[in-house]
Amino acid sequence: MAIRNVVTKKDPILRLKSRPVKKFDERLGILLDDMAETMYQSNGVGLAAVQVAVLRRAIVVDVGDGLIELINPEILSEEGTQCEMEGCLSLPGEYYETVRPEKMTVKAQDRHGEWHTYEVEGFKAQCFSHEIDHLEGVLFTQRLNPNPKSPEEWDEIYRARRAEKENLTPDLDDVKVIRDTKPGE
Repeated sequence: MAIRNVVTKKDPILRLKSRPVKKFDERLGILLDDMAETMYQSNGVGLAAVQVAVLRRAIVVDVGDGLIELINPEILSEEGTQCEMEGCLSLPGEYYETVRPEKMTVKAQDRHGEWHTYEVEGFKAQCFSHEIDHLEGVLFTQRLNPNPKSPEEWDEIYRARRAEKENLTPDLDDVKVIRDTKPGE
């Protein structure tokens, strides 16, 4: 495996439509392995082949629940919308609020050519949508929310999300509230 260079927004290749993968061979496996290693090294959650200058319909995604490889992905359905902050390894340091589907059903092949169907929602749907856009030559800056939230609104959203996560973890300090009482007190 090897770390590949991630092309940036100045490279015109990012605006080109990727071609279907037709050969499911060792070369494809090497590309997918390199893409995964590059994504992890760059602290990303998704990477399309075009981002490493390969115009093929191949994507790797890992939003924290394991690596998914999508070859020749097809969107079967989209449902709802979500507006979230988004970034891209090809646009380092740039973050904008985008509009993406809340839920998606996507059909794609794996590295062996077998077809699988994925029903995804939330952050994973955002990531699938983002990476599939790359295969069409579309950057996330083309999906900006026309009515973005203010920085104060985003601060409140992030505070609420952190509080929700903290409530999912047992708080052992609450145990101190329970006191042993001696009989007769």
